[in-house]
Amino acid sequence: MAGDILLAFGALGMDLQLAGGDLMADDSLLTAVVISLFTNRLAEPGDELPAGETDRQGWWADATLPGLKAGKDRIGSRLWLLKREKQLPSVLARAREYAEEALAWLVTEGHVLAVSVAASNPARGVLLLEVRLTLRKGEQSWKLKYDAENETYQLAE
Repeated sequence: MAGDILLAFGALGMDLQLAGGDLMADDSLLTAVVISLFTNRLAEPGDELPAGETDRQGWWADATLPGLKAGKDRIGSRLWLLKREKQLPSVLARAREYAEEALAWLVTEGHVLAVSVAASNPARGVLLLEVRLTLRKGEQSWKLKYDAENETYQLAE
């Protein structure tokens, strides 16, 4: 995979990074991971939406992707479905499942050999995803923290 535009973490999430008026590039897969996890994927017909919501979300350009009718080629994750859930082991299992589902394309398209995700709640209202990608030449891993109260995400240390 060629370099992506660099998305840099700030106080409210991520934004494009500039240097001298030009967009900066990133050779890691972090940008692909962040877009895959934190873009709201279309809910499946059987998914229960968060209380009070009727919008099944989804990225607007999904309709232009050829595999959509076959249930493929959807951008993003269904993590947004968990935003009002309690911090239970079953919810963490769903968070891990949704994250792995969102990142599966990296394996399918041959960018990585394997994807693994661990999910935990280090604090009230916080979801921590530990993402590990196995590449032909080593690994890349990140800890990404989502704060449900503020609806922000950041790179965790």
